[in-house]
Amino acid sequence: MTPIFLAVACLILVMLGYGGLCVASPFGDCRRCRGMGHALKTDRRGRVKRGKDCRRCHATGKRIRTGRWLYNRWARIYRAGTTD
Repeated sequence: MTPIFLAVACLILVMLGYGGLCVASPFGDCRRCRGMGHALKTDRRGRVKRGKDCRRCHATGKRIRTGRWLYNRWARIYRAGTTD
């Protein structure tokens, strides 16, 4: 087997795995707030308190995965082109 064949096979395997992940779980944790939905801050005594809501995920703690976003965009364009 050639190294190129192995590289292509690995790439296809990774793409299928990510596609399966996007189908099974289309939403992942927000990278900015780490899935908490808000920031953490400390008071003067050093105790951790809840901070402001995350503006990136609108305090849900979830974001849509890139693969799912691309699929949704493709499906929307496809449906718009096939309807009368």
